[in-house]
Amino acid sequence: MHRNVTVLLILVLNASCSVAEELPLNLLVIQTDEHNFRTLGCYRDTLTEEQAFIWGKEAVVDTPHIDAIAKAGAICTSFYATSPVCTPSRASFFTGMYPQHTGSPQNDMPMKNEMVTFAKILQDEGYRTGYAGKWHLDGNGKPQWGPGRKFGFSDNRFMFNRGHWKKFELTADGPRVAARSKGKPSYGLAEADETTFATDWLTDRAIEFIKVNAGKPFCYHLSLPDPHGPNSVRAPYDEMYTDIAIRPPATFAYAKDNPAWAAVGGKNSPKEFRADQMAQYFGMVKCIDYNIGRIRTALNSLGIADRTAIVITSDHGDLCYEHGKLNKGNPYEGSAKIPMILMVPRKVAPGTVVHQALGTVDFKPTILPLLGYEAGVGVQGRDFGPLLQGDDENWDDVTILRNAGLKASWVAAVSDRYKLVISVDEEAWLFDHKVDPDELKNHITQAENEDVAKELAGHLLQYAKVHQDSHIADNEQIRSQLISLTQ
Repeated sequence: MHRNVTVLLILVLNASCSVAEELPLNLLVIQTDEHNFRTLGCYRDTLTEEQAFIWGKEAVVDTPHIDAIAKAGAICTSFYATSPVCTPSRASFFTGMYPQHTGSPQNDMPMKNEMVTFAKILQDEGYRTGYAGKWHLDGNGKPQWGPGRKFGFSDNRFMFNRGHWKKFELTADGPRVAARSKGKPSYGLAEADETTFATDWLTDRAIEFIKVNAGKPFCYHLSLPDPHGPNSVRAPYDEMYTDIAIRPPATFAYAKDNPAWAAVGGKNSPKEFRADQMAQYFGMVKCIDYNIGRIRTALNSLGIADRTAIVITSDHGDLCYEHGKLNKGNPYEGSAKIPMILMVPRKVAPGTVVHQALGTVDFKPTILPLLGYEAGVGVQGRDFGPLLQGDDENWDDVTILRNAGLKASWVAAVSDRYKLVISVDEEAWLFDHKVDPDELKNHITQAENEDVAKELAGHLLQYAKVHQDSHIADNEQIRSQLISLTQ
């Protein structure tokens, strides 16, 4: 009798394991906003000491939860925002298309109705889908909760179109910004705590969705509005880094020598370095890592961690005083290079490191095949799945960047080592990250770089031909420079 019961129990357990293995992988994407990659321990580990600690040896954020996810999966060390501003970068990330084809080549331009996101494809495959946080693809609405156009995210109650709010609340009429000024939403902290601060509140919504849908395949996108400015964070993170030594990056002193496409001037060129603002920025990153730890705990407690793919990324970087600049919008590393961490159980080996240059346009055509689905028609990005699985044969190590906006300013071709920037304002710039990781010198005139510049210029001309980019095709200044370099 006992033997029969034991055999039956083993059969039930084996059947349960088989069902678990057959269930499709869930997808959880955690996307931050304006995030400098050097604030993450897993990225500092890939850099030289000088590059890892640009704000000083003490000025670091420990990010154990993000680092653990990177260790359990893959980290991409040369991943770039295809256009380093919110709207165009996000549009490319969701659709796998270059910004000029999405309807959203600059901020606040609504994405075209016909765009198909990775969420829409997963929704059609039976996934439960949802979204919480900043969207920035539906035009000027601010905050505009729950946009009518869902693009595959069925539960978008906690999606808001624009803004970098710090405090939220649930009301009888739905979610709203809890910090108010003269009756209108405010960016103020308003004594936000662990239940109302934006990062915590949005994480709560994600965990609620995961708990409700743990038994079915799901795709959830958690879009955190931090560490984008205003640089402020709830206690205790607001004072966690105020007593450490934070110094300006070495490149801050050389801002006067910036290329014209990053000339000093305007609100993004501070006259002085403010350690207090960096302390708040670090606090926001630490709060994000804490909440990612909460999500990991929830996945483990529900028993679904081994069938949930986790992606951690950002829409663009923040120069954080590098080259005398704040924020983003240019092709410098701090502005354009972003985190890309993928933990995909049974598909990507722990400890994988990908050095080849990639862009946000490459995400959709990569993540869907990893989950077992086709990326769909019209996708313009590349599937870098083979790189994640150790196959780099015949891989073309170049990604293309372009300035946000309808008017050409600059375009760039980037490899793991080199970056060619062609602009309307001056001569071509070629950075060599091996000998000049600070991006202080133009290496375009060095004889040994002639073939490199020619190859990268050829990539830009070919890209413009295939993807109809008017920044190159219709701009004589940029086009003539590229043709000259290829001759």
